Amino acid sequence: MKDKLAVAACISMALAVGCGAFGAHALQDTLSEKDLAIWHTAVLYQMVHSLAALIVTTFERDGRKTTRLAALFLLSTTVFSGSLYLLVLLNQRWMGAITPLGGTGFIISWLLFARLLMRTNRL
Repeated sequence: MKDKLAVAACISMALAVGCGAFGAHALQDTLSEKDLAIWHTAVLYQMVHSLAALIVTTFERDGRKTTRLAALFLLSTTVFSGSLYLLVLLNQRWMGAITPLGGTGFIISWLLFARLLMRTNRL
């Protein structure tokens, strides 16, 4: 399962690069500055948290915990960045109400990651 999550994290990173390029080239003349900033936030958070998921999948200890943690990073990325992409592309401002759920998932993921590091003596 961790291998599949690692692949998913890599695909998410590739999609983030593609979304970044799409925003910089295809959307720059059609979106407002505010919407471009929202788009770039979505890309940045997708990249950072997909990379975090990939890193977590490399841990050999606590297999179930690392699998769940990587999945939580990726799920949170989908909710956070996905809601922002849809907000901008579809001009559906209500999608912004979903974004904090992904942000909360990020916070929980980072705290669980810190806990995992402390318990596996990786500090």
